[in-house]
Amino acid sequence: MNPELELRVKVLDVWNDVVLRLPPSTPISRLKQLALDAVHITDDPARFLVKFRGAELRDESRSLADERVPADGALIVMRGHRTPVR
Repeated sequence: MNPELELRVKVLDVWNDVVLRLPPSTPISRLKQLALDAVHITDDPARFLVKFRGAELRDESRSLADERVPADGALIVMRGHRTPVR
């Protein structure tokens, strides 16, 4: 049995950190959905992307283990297209 990973996920829309404890087999898409749910964002998750170590994790069907996300790993969930500031 794999131990759970404790991860810190910053959701940029609200600038909040979310702590999630997930098994390494968790798909990136599930991590993204859980982080958005935790900060009460109800927009379509497809409008958001996940970054780890500065790189976008494009294939969200891959697991945390596939992407080599370690315990205490820090990820970012952000909108795919930034809104310009006026």
